[in-house]
Amino acid sequence: MQVSISYPPIPTDKGSPLLSQNRQFQYFNEATFIYPVIPAYAATILKQNDHDTIWDDAISEQKNYDSWLRGIERNAPDMICLETKTPTIKWHWKVISDIKRISPETKTLLYGDHVTALPMESFRNSKVDYIIRGGDYDRTIASLANYLDGKGTPDGGVWYRDNDSVKNTGDFTQKKDMGDLPFIDRDLTKWELYSVHNGNYKVTPGTYTMAGRDCWYRNDGGCTFCSWTTHYPQFTVRKPDNLLDEVGHLINNYGIREIFDDTGTFPIGGWLEKFCDGMVERKYNESLYMGCNMRFGALTMDQYRMMKKANFRFMLFGVESHNQKTIDMLNKGVTSEEQIKSCVNAAKAGLDPHLTIMFGYPWETKKDAMKTVEACKWLIKKGYAKTWQVTIVIPYPGTVLFDMAKMNGWLRTEDWERYDMREPILEAGMKESEVLQIVQNLYKVALDPEFILRKVVMIRSIDDIKFMVRGAGNIFGHIKDFAPEQLKQTLTKEEPITQ
Repeated sequence: MQVSISYPPIPTDKGSPLLSQNRQFQYFNEATFIYPVIPAYAATILKQNDHDTIWDDAISEQKNYDSWLRGIERNAPDMICLETKTPTIKWHWKVISDIKRISPETKTLLYGDHVTALPMESFRNSKVDYIIRGGDYDRTIASLANYLDGKGTPDGGVWYRDNDSVKNTGDFTQKKDMGDLPFIDRDLTKWELYSVHNGNYKVTPGTYTMAGRDCWYRNDGGCTFCSWTTHYPQFTVRKPDNLLDEVGHLINNYGIREIFDDTGTFPIGGWLEKFCDGMVERKYNESLYMGCNMRFGALTMDQYRMMKKANFRFMLFGVESHNQKTIDMLNKGVTSEEQIKSCVNAAKAGLDPHLTIMFGYPWETKKDAMKTVEACKWLIKKGYAKTWQVTIVIPYPGTVLFDMAKMNGWLRTEDWERYDMREPILEAGMKESEVLQIVQNLYKVALDPEFILRKVVMIRSIDDIKFMVRGAGNIFGHIKDFAPEQLKQTLTKEEPITQ
């Protein structure tokens, strides 16, 4: 059967929608495209199972909606699979309606964290045929396609219509082994679309891998704001040699110069040591930068140096807040002192720490927020944090934070379209405009003379200059992303969507 892994266009003047492979949805004024690793695995497995597989990312190809629909009408695939998130769910209901109008026999499937949390909502509000709950949707999509093609049975976690009722194939069960996964077919999944326009790369072409699914930090369920823990109730990981083989494949066959591994937190301990030794032994460190997500307090100074020797460069740390009360309420499992120490040590080892920071917590006052601002400003201006991303905290359905917000009356709205990080969704201890101004002002540290001088002094190559220019564009784009004037006129609570 013909199966399309699709990202339909999202008509908007808000900018480039970061939907694919993204834990936190937002629009960027500066075009950014993240390689969707797990859907790419889905396409690869479908092709290996002899399905006619279409990779159709109209967002990264920057198609308009009407031309995309004409393509669907012309090709009439047997099934279209759509990754969705909370801010896009209502739009995807309309997309499904349009698909059914122009190609009635085409089956539609939704997957992602929002429908994992609220599957019945989409059956009630759209004509969707299938919903996948859970995170191994690469394998689950393939098992469903095989079943519809008369082969085998679908995995657990598939919800479907049966006349006037909705049934399912049982609970999603996460696979314990990633060793059966093939290398992603990068040609089928048009890897070049995602190889340049991404702030995680210093040099290009770049691409993404995933060593594991998804984060090994599981104390009391993990971070309260993260919806991916509902996708992946346990941490699974590939063997170090398997990832090393893929790194070599990407270098030798695609000329990749930088890889960002998008595992929720990169594996540590003996796994990390074996991987780093392999990077050096195979001499991949001589031609390739590596980047990854990492937790504060997880590594020693010697381990940071080991990663530097393996040519790791980009190290993404989730600060979220520098207030210990907030850190604890988010269940981050670290201290504010560990945040500073880890960032400083990583930088001293020669790595490039990147900080992600959030504002808009209901329990934080402006004074609390400024404590985070000052700590991050210090790390940035002193050169310990090389880059940073500042956002508004969004409570997605299915997370502990969303449940807390519902229980405490913190939600300003349950109009899912407004969960797009353009405004505070949670009642906060400060004005909505103040939240946006704080976000903007932290980005504006990039305009500080001390920061600029430090960046200029660090220039060593043409790649450094290109990276600085791209970074400047991203900073100005983010300043526009969080302009206070974009606030909607009405921020009153609304009736929830039928669930």
